Amino acid sequence: MNATLDHVMMRVEDLDATLDWYGDHLDYEEKGRWEADTFTNVYLGPEDVHEEGALLEITYNHDDRSYELGDAWGHIAVRVEDVYDAYEQLMDEGVEDYRDPDSCGGSYAFVKDPDGHEVEIVERDYGAPWSIDHTMIRVEDADESLGWYTRKLEYEHTGRWESDTFANYFMKPEGAADEAMAVELTYNYDGRTYELGDAWGHLAVRADDLQDDWATLMERDAEDYRDPESCDNRYAFTKDADGHEIEVIERDD
Repeated sequence: MNATLDHVMMRVEDLDATLDWYGDHLDYEEKGRWEADTFTNVYLGPEDVHEEGALLEITYNHDDRSYELGDAWGHIAVRVEDVYDAYEQLMDEGVEDYRDPDSCGGSYAFVKDPDGHEVEIVERDYGAPWSIDHTMIRVEDADESLGWYTRKLEYEHTGRWESDTFANYFMKPEGAADEAMAVELTYNYDGRTYELGDAWGHLAVRADDLQDDWATLMERDAEDYRDPESCDNRYAFTKDADGHEIEVIERDD
């Protein structure tokens, strides 16, 4: 399988406010849009996003519903050259002060978008400024989750951090570019459980061939949540070990 991470989807309550926030503060531009009768999807990213880089999918439902963040999804992280300079820039632009670099040991920081989704700022020496570095999700059984991403999607470890109370595991397809988005699995040692909420939607992975890759997932006992036929053979959905939705989508060039 290819399984490069293609995008992460989040739901928002005010489309214009969200597009303005990501455009004004992260220099994101619209890469694509899909208008349906009941919802709108907009894909955002930096101007020079890498060919293996991931986009942010914004979903706006037209019925004015509200959303719960839950705690099973953590954040997206975006790349900058200098976390202090980037955070100061955001503060000068009027972004709310959430977790500054000093409170995070000087190596990262956090802000929130208009809907409360957390955005981590991390220093990287590769990738376009503000491009998505990783998406963090929380898991209840590290061994089971690591096994799921390893067996189902053929991912490998690209980094790990073990502390006294939790562990972070970064996963990507074997041979993925540095600029590709990783998934960060966070495991807390205290046995807590998590609520998915509905403000976060899914992670999407690229398929070389939707039908073939879906068949491979089924052979590996992935959950048959929404098969290609139920999605007009345009995409499909499975779920990881903790119930996070994983979209499988075939992309052209």
